[in-house]
Amino acid sequence: MTTSLTIAGIEYGSRLLVGTGKYKDFTETRAAIDASGAEIVTVAIRRVNLGQDPNVPSLLDYLPASEFTYLPNTAGCYSADDAVRTLRLARELLDGHKLVKLEVLGDPHTLYPNVIETLKAAETLVKDGFDVMVYTSDDPIVAKQLEDIGCCAIMPLASLIGSGMGILNPWNLKLIIDQSKVPVIVDAGVGTASDAAIAMELGCDGVLMNTAIAAAQDPIRMARAMKLGVEAGREAFLAGRMPRKLYAGAPSSPTGGMIG
Repeated sequence: MTTSLTIAGIEYGSRLLVGTGKYKDFTETRAAIDASGAEIVTVAIRRVNLGQDPNVPSLLDYLPASEFTYLPNTAGCYSADDAVRTLRLARELLDGHKLVKLEVLGDPHTLYPNVIETLKAAETLVKDGFDVMVYTSDDPIVAKQLEDIGCCAIMPLASLIGSGMGILNPWNLKLIIDQSKVPVIVDAGVGTASDAAIAMELGCDGVLMNTAIAAAQDPIRMARAMKLGVEAGREAFLAGRMPRKLYAGAPSSPTGGMIG
């Protein structure tokens, strides 16, 4: 990529972040992540074994922390207290790891974020020394409040978690991007590579996804497609697209000046 992604002072070559859940096994998980080129991988502390159960395989055996940056998340948490407790557990399991993804859900059917509890948890975690990447709604006011608290990345949804509906409100995303001084990473709702490209063309700093890859008919191929979509979108953003016009003011093949 032309420029690297910097989160909490660390530079990453890939702007694609991927989850580790919903694959048929850890072998497929590893293959998909290799195909995606991702360097940051999310892990649901409540759902994935990182050594909590010594009698079953650990994700760390397939995705060593020496090769990937782990991003423990609070999937399944519905209160600030629950989220804070979960991430403190993650810090212990991962030997003092500070970079985390905070999400506090407000509804079990839509998995829409509870922004009030999210703000509360973010404040506690930042004071506790965590580097907090935070999942939130696409509300620019809430996004600014989370940045002011000290979150190191803002992660607004594109559409509902697991929906695959793509970016439903590009205008709000653009408002968040334009006001933010920390990375803005689209999280949730991406369904295919064109969704990832659109997010990057808007000026997002990265895209995080899980279901879009894991639930594809061919997860490995989709992971490669997502890698290319993110890269193409970033290049298009840096290149600067032509202005939109109802029609061209001049023909693209003018007759003036033609030889003969």
